[in-house]
Amino acid sequence: MTLLPLNLPPYPFKISDKNGQLFLFDEIRKKEVVLTPEEWVRQHFIQFLIKERGYPRSLIKLEGGLKLNQQAKRTDIILFNNKGQKVLLVECKAPSVKITQQVFDQVARYNWVHRVPVLAVTNGLQHYYCKIDFDNNRFDFMPELENYIPG
Repeated sequence: MTLLPLNLPPYPFKISDKNGQLFLFDEIRKKEVVLTPEEWVRQHFIQFLIKERGYPRSLIKLEGGLKLNQQAKRTDIILFNNKGQKVLLVECKAPSVKITQQVFDQVARYNWVHRVPVLAVTNGLQHYYCKIDFDNNRFDFMPELENYIPG
């Protein structure tokens, strides 16, 4: 697998090769994970959230489960505030996956369960952010992701 440069800052990951299979050490889950193109994006975006946007590691949850229409699904990244409230839901895709309306609809469906006020969708090359207004059943795209604000 070729590790493509992404439209995110580079970070010093611990990568190991085990019998031709690449693994990356995930700081959040505290274990090595298989390095897939989607995982490459997820790990970069996690570091972006921590180092560039100030989100504490302790408030990041990866691959949270949820039930949607009686089916088990997994969200890529959920961030909480220091009161334990969900504040950001992130859907990561491999760089080869174009961010389309269908991809955005997937994260929006997940958000029917989570009801998180900010959504992000990224393939590592393009990033889209939007605020959800549940009261008026609408969303507004944001040019960039805001920094973490405790409280």
